[in-house]
Amino acid sequence: MIKLDVLNLLEKQGKTKYWLYKQLGMSYQNFNKMINNQTKSIRYENIETMCLLLQCTPNELFKITEE
Repeated sequence: MIKLDVLNLLEKQGKTKYWLYKQLGMSYQNFNKMINNQTKSIRYENIETMCLLLQCTPNELFKITEE
């Protein structure tokens, strides 16, 4: 299973979940579902924006688990 690992990146960069929420401009409900891996899809636009904000690649945003 592929999971969003953005909380780990935020921690490494000293940024908060709230900071990312404000930058993305999404509803808090959708943002929270995305961050907590409770959604089945993420828009390419959001992936690109997170990569630009966190100066990372999509590979760094996601991790593969055995679940």
